[in-house]
Amino acid sequence: MEKKVIRAALLGLGTVGTGVYKVLKAQRDEMEAKLGSTVEIKKIMVRNLEKAAAKVDDPSVLTNNWEEILHDPEIDIVIELIGGIEPARTYILAALEAGKNVVSANKDLIAVHGKELFDMAQAHHVDFLFEAAVAGGIPIIRPLKQCLAGNHMKEVMGIVNGTTNFILTKMTQEGMEFKEALDLATELGYAEADPTADIEGLDAGRKVAILASVAFNSRVVFDDVYIEGITKITSKDILYAKEMGCDIKLIGMARNTDNGIEAYVCPMLLPSAHPLSSVNDSYNAVFVQGDAVGKAMFYGRGAGELPTASAVVGDIFDIVRNIRMGCSARIGCTCYKNLSVKKMADTYNRYFMRLKVEDRCGVLAEMTAVFAKYQVSVAQIIQKETKPGEEAEVVVITGEVREGDFRTAMEELSGRQCVHKISSMLRVYGE
Repeated sequence: MEKKVIRAALLGLGTVGTGVYKVLKAQRDEMEAKLGSTVEIKKIMVRNLEKAAAKVDDPSVLTNNWEEILHDPEIDIVIELIGGIEPARTYILAALEAGKNVVSANKDLIAVHGKELFDMAQAHHVDFLFEAAVAGGIPIIRPLKQCLAGNHMKEVMGIVNGTTNFILTKMTQEGMEFKEALDLATELGYAEADPTADIEGLDAGRKVAILASVAFNSRVVFDDVYIEGITKITSKDILYAKEMGCDIKLIGMARNTDNGIEAYVCPMLLPSAHPLSSVNDSYNAVFVQGDAVGKAMFYGRGAGELPTASAVVGDIFDIVRNIRMGCSARIGCTCYKNLSVKKMADTYNRYFMRLKVEDRCGVLAEMTAVFAKYQVSVAQIIQKETKPGEEAEVVVITGEVREGDFRTAMEELSGRQCVHKISSMLRVYGE
């Protein structure tokens, strides 16, 4: 209770690290009133000391020597913001083993090695907190672990990648094609020089693994998550979706079913009335359903210097309160169940598909016969008028069907002479 100054070390002074430094500085005058203590950044580990010196008030806190931090008994909290698997994993494990609390925003590491990190934290009675690893500044990890702990969570789904949401927003609102919208996102700084992790759904997949683990109290790792990106979405798909009262969003989905956990990322048609459909530009949102709370949505900035720093500093403050009360590690790993994770082939969804087919009598009957063979019910078929001699474009919406059966039907259909091309295949959200 007497510890008035809590000392921390910051690993990394990039975008988020600089944001954390700024937020802690802005909070300095109010920390004692909020926490009963102040937080002092004693060391900041960086690669380039000269470049980093321009970002801090006192360059003497800078170091490129991890051992200075690890073996300093005054440092109670290590804030890891360097990202990636290594050397972040080595640093965090060593810090936890040394009895230091750790805050991390490292979704890549947690989605793969989360169990190892939590086990080390538990063994040494310290905190490992990671609010900023999912959806930036939006509080979702702590609400799931604390505020919503009285629920059996049924579903957690969300828009958890701002780059792809910006691209799809521009395609929807301004009629852009994918490449044009990606170029704009790059120009405005929403997309990295190499946007693969975003546009192929990998970034969202890591976040889904973390969300599913926390929401359903059972370990889900990155390799368990089925992933599709947005690179094949066209403005035509979006127009057809609009005709059906839907919007296309890249959705990270986690469901807790009687037969196991479903975890996947894919572009999906959402009814325009669904709260997530109104989440545009680079904003993120996470929509949850529990048996007690019903439905709730968390919305805000999913990335950026200060929004992400907000989540990191919230974790730091939580640890400071724990240290002062002598109760670190109150809430550690909550994965006390061992639920199976379904293969994507065993999940059930409705589907939207767009096909180019021969424009002649009997084609639709041939298509529906294939669907019937594999128990794929057809809810709706749309065919646009075509000029004589042109191939026809057909859009099919199915009823709910097992994905494995649907894919088998699609394979057979694509081999029929009457089907020239399957242009798109997207899932349609249904509760």
